[in-house]
Amino acid sequence: MGEFEVDREEKLITAANYLVHELRSGKSLTRNAKKALESLLSELSRVVVVNSEDDRYEEDEIKTRLNAVCEKIMTREVDETMIWDLGSEAGNEFLDAVNELRVLIDGGTTEEVSLRKAHDVLQTAMARLEDEFNHLLSENKLPFELEHASFRSDLVLEEGSFGAASTEDLIIGSSRRNSEEIVIDLVRPEVISDLKNIATTMIASGYDRECLQVCTTVRKEALDEFLYHHEVEKLSIEDVLKMDWATLNTNIKKWVRVMRSIVQMYLVSEKSLNDQIFGEEEEESVTCFVDTVKAPVMQLLNFGEAVSLGPRQPEKLLRILEMYELASELLPEIDVLFSDNQLGSSVRGEYREVMRRLGECARATFLEFKSAIASDVSSHPFPGGAVHPLTNYVMNYLMALTDFSQTLDSLLMEHDDVEYLSIPPSPDVINPAMVVEEESAYENSSSPEKFLAMTKHFYSITSVLEANLEEKAKLYRDVSLRHIFLLNNIHYMTRKVLKSELKHIFGDKWNRKHTWKFQQQATEYERSTWLPVLSFLKDDGGSGSGSGSGSGSRSLRPRERFQGFNTAFEEVYKAQTGWLISDERLREDVRTKASMWVIQAYWTFYSRHKNSVSERYIKYSTDDLEKLLLDLFAGSSKSLNNSYRR
Repeated sequence: MGEFEVDREEKLITAANYLVHELRSGKSLTRNAKKALESLLSELSRVVVVNSEDDRYEEDEIKTRLNAVCEKIMTREVDETMIWDLGSEAGNEFLDAVNELRVLIDGGTTEEVSLRKAHDVLQTAMARLEDEFNHLLSENKLPFELEHASFRSDLVLEEGSFGAASTEDLIIGSSRRNSEEIVIDLVRPEVISDLKNIATTMIASGYDRECLQVCTTVRKEALDEFLYHHEVEKLSIEDVLKMDWATLNTNIKKWVRVMRSIVQMYLVSEKSLNDQIFGEEEEESVTCFVDTVKAPVMQLLNFGEAVSLGPRQPEKLLRILEMYELASELLPEIDVLFSDNQLGSSVRGEYREVMRRLGECARATFLEFKSAIASDVSSHPFPGGAVHPLTNYVMNYLMALTDFSQTLDSLLMEHDDVEYLSIPPSPDVINPAMVVEEESAYENSSSPEKFLAMTKHFYSITSVLEANLEEKAKLYRDVSLRHIFLLNNIHYMTRKVLKSELKHIFGDKWNRKHTWKFQQQATEYERSTWLPVLSFLKDDGGSGSGSGSGSGSRSLRPRERFQGFNTAFEEVYKAQTGWLISDERLREDVRTKASMWVIQAYWTFYSRHKNSVSERYIKYSTDDLEKLLLDLFAGSSKSLNNSYRR
């Protein structure tokens, strides 16, 4: 409207208001005034008649359009053929009719009957759209397969086939891409625009709840199929707590695999699908996504909670750490997927709580592992002085834990001031002096600054293990076998550290110290075994374990010394061929040093007395002894027969 028209209308309104005021004042009117008012009344009557005729014409036009739209919609209703099966064009024509009907209703109509009819037809149309939406979603859903995968980033969308690559390979590959995520088409891409158009029409018509209900129901079924395909059972906490370890172990491995796949691929793809269908309707997209995936995600989290509530058994630690580490890794993605403060907060909160419980369970299980080492009491010596199963278990356990160094270190660091060495050692098993010695060694060690908390605990564990081994060594009556037992076990510990990632945890100083320790045990073995035997070969020496001791030994004649040596050597041979040093290099080293001791002493004595002693008393040659010494520590007891008698 132009400025002139506005001014003209304002003057007209002012004049009309003036006339109304004057007529209401009760003043008498002149003939001319009455004549002017009669002319004004006539003009006003003509204007009202024209406007009434325009209104009737417009109302008739609306009724005609309304009848045509309703007929078009109801014609489709009597046809049971799914509209979108005829193609997108047929579907769009139906949506155009529905949208026109909605516009006519929103515009209003003077006839209540027509308005009621329009609402009835709109309701019928919405029911049909629900069926069509359900049909499109159900019939066009795709299996969760890598051939439908693509990488989506902030900059580019790459379509590609991944051939025989596994889901795990694809996930690992994507973890190296900072701004990209894997999206798998869960519905055929060609029907997405149709689904979006239906959703837009239903939401605009006030049927958003019905639309969301259909989408949620269909997509829940698809997610249930995914979990069923991955053999994920619906287990209660009680079911999990009753599982034996083998079954629980299998289910944990399955949980880790499925949890990674569902968060990094399935949920991302599901959210992408909802965003495509609902477009700019962000609230509806978030609502549909959360309602679809919440129950299955909670089902997986319930399993994690059940595991955290179970007994703190050492064999579970690696699996629990694996669960916790994965949960930590996926936390940022969970926060993004469920970023809505209202709808997603419950999932985010429950996820963090389960992760916290898994972390606490892992930490407590680790400390229980240390306690279990301390309380491992033996009533009988381990056969042959070999590496004890406890040593094997502990060192392999520590090696396996290095795969989770960063995770375990952070968990231990959180409560280190309170928890570290809080488990009191058993006075019957642990040598407190040794533990204190190892703690002091840690404080003064050159261990790496990385993983300080874990290093401290590993030092403590090995000191507890060594103290336990010291007690187990006391079960052997033979002092030499005690040294072989400690030699085997400390050497095993040292080699495990040097040949694994543990060397970075314990550091050079620990390695040097324990190398010295097992070498010291080898020296003590040599002294306790061979000094008594070789004492028979000393002209001024005493007898060995087989000939008494004291001043009488000094009066032994050379032939008696040969006899005493033979008897003592045969006793050692019979006993120590049954002992076991499983490490080949260590076994050869101990044999070589024993040979050096024995052969040199025997040759010296033999050279001095061979002409004065009858050959029947000289049972062995140096070659014989050297060969026999090669039989020691093979783990199979042997006896010497008369074949060596000259």
